[in-house]
Amino acid sequence: AVGLTPEMLPMIITASLAKGSVIMAKEKVVIKKLNAIQDLGAIDILCTDKTGTLTQDEIILEYPLDIHAQLDLGVLKVAYLNSYFQTGLKNLLDRAIIGRTEKEALEHEDLRDLASRYKKIDELPFDFERRRMSVIVQEGSQVRMVTKGALEEMLSISNYVQDDGQIIALTDEIRADVLEAMSDLNDQGLRVLGVCYKNYDNPHHAFTVQDESDMILMGYLAFLDPPKPSAAPAIQALREHGVATKILTGDNEKVARTVCEKVGLDVDHILLGTEIDMMTDETLGELVEDITIFAKLSPDQKARIIRLLKAKGHKVGYMGDGINDAPSLRVSDVGISVDTAVDIAKEVADVILLDKDLLVLEKGLIEGRKVYANMTKYIKMTVSSNFGNIFSLLFASVFLPFLPMAPVHLIVLNLVYDLSCIALPFDNVDPEFLKEPRAWSAKSITRFMAWMGPTSSIFDIITFMVMFFLIGPMITGASYFESADPAYFLMVFQTGWFIQSMWSQTMVIYMLRSPKLPFVQSLPAFSLVVTSLFAVFAVTILPYTPLAGALKLAPLNAPYFVALLLIIVAYMALVTVVKAAYIKRYNEWL
Repeated sequence: AVGLTPEMLPMIITASLAKGSVIMAKEKVVIKKLNAIQDLGAIDILCTDKTGTLTQDEIILEYPLDIHAQLDLGVLKVAYLNSYFQTGLKNLLDRAIIGRTEKEALEHEDLRDLASRYKKIDELPFDFERRRMSVIVQEGSQVRMVTKGALEEMLSISNYVQDDGQIIALTDEIRADVLEAMSDLNDQGLRVLGVCYKNYDNPHHAFTVQDESDMILMGYLAFLDPPKPSAAPAIQALREHGVATKILTGDNEKVARTVCEKVGLDVDHILLGTEIDMMTDETLGELVEDITIFAKLSPDQKARIIRLLKAKGHKVGYMGDGINDAPSLRVSDVGISVDTAVDIAKEVADVILLDKDLLVLEKGLIEGRKVYANMTKYIKMTVSSNFGNIFSLLFASVFLPFLPMAPVHLIVLNLVYDLSCIALPFDNVDPEFLKEPRAWSAKSITRFMAWMGPTSSIFDIITFMVMFFLIGPMITGASYFESADPAYFLMVFQTGWFIQSMWSQTMVIYMLRSPKLPFVQSLPAFSLVVTSLFAVFAVTILPYTPLAGALKLAPLNAPYFVALLLIIVAYMALVTVVKAAYIKRYNEWL
């Protein structure tokens, strides 16, 4: 049991994760939970909103327009009242409206001092079912409800329109004209919000969402949020590393298609939130893997899509920064947010990006795979090596009249070997390994142990034979059964396997750390070479130090070391053959 236990496992894993978190912090990726590093390297699907991730996160209000798509600063004034007086978090759209109004106020007197001229009475906060919000304001004796939201929703609650200062009925013809103008704007990649209002005589009216009806559509606002120059290269880089990008957005499908097409995403198939509501989990589950863009989604629909992707066996990361992203951040395998996000998003997230850019995330993903690789190296090599030792010990207990290694030898061997592995978190990782997502697999570890452990036991048995029939009698002057001092023979034998075990365990690190040929095709880190060679040297000289008596070790002769070198060379050759067969059989290594 002691021999099978990788005693330094907690330290090696913690060191790997800590080293990874430090490197990722330098790349502007802050890890809140250490185990998220490996999870980040394992994701094969990244779900993200469009705004700020694919786009520049700096929305500009391009046009405040009336119902005829003509510039109208009156629409801007009403939208300002809604954005300024609402008490919720002001999003990018609100800030764009306020900023444009303050700029226009320098030249237009009617837009000046709106905050002091109007008094807020009440508000109806935004929610993702209504997709709109209303603020009730008063100027003098006039009370007005001003509402903004998705243009389709504004049309659904309006029966009238304001046309050149006149209030007229909203006809099907006007509705069609407005929707056509919105479609043209969407095709240009512009987001559109509708603005409407309704007047009241009673400032003490108890306002509810039922009052959002029979309203007057004043016009609409067109916003520009251009794609980031880095978005297309980042998506391509993620694709090359085995990560598919899916867009989960609340925007309409035309805006999403225009932006996504510019950054190289598949826009042939788009699924809308209204369609998702009519699907069962089974039906939706058959589609989620093949569709790249999901538009007009509510927060619950985003979380539902992520759950279905996970049910299909995918490791899913979600990137978001708003209140509405909290459910998706929580259900994803890795929640990713940014330092400018709302508090709830940062609290739920596992990873915080200091720069809202997919290129930054791609660097973090690669580092996560490096951490996984080096942790897996230690686990697989140590467990298989220890299993080989125990397997050899059990075999020897049947055929030898004594234990081939004392318990204290086993403990010292594991201690020195594990200490030599402290450099593994800093080892190099083959570039090819970083191209695919990597996930933990207990089955893989067991399989690796079953193949590699008995391989080392073959040469342990050869060592037993060499020590029992050749080296032992050569040093003590007689065989074990004829020796005048069988205790000394036992010390010689155990010392021989003790040193051979250290050599084989340590040298095989270079064979198992990569599927490639060591030093020729895959170069280990210098620190790993130093620690492993020091471990071999330390164990080899132990029989010649004052500690030899306490550890019951005996000096060995030159023929032993000749035999040891031959055994190690043969062992390395067999491991190379077994490694090739293992890779061919299971198409994996670490």
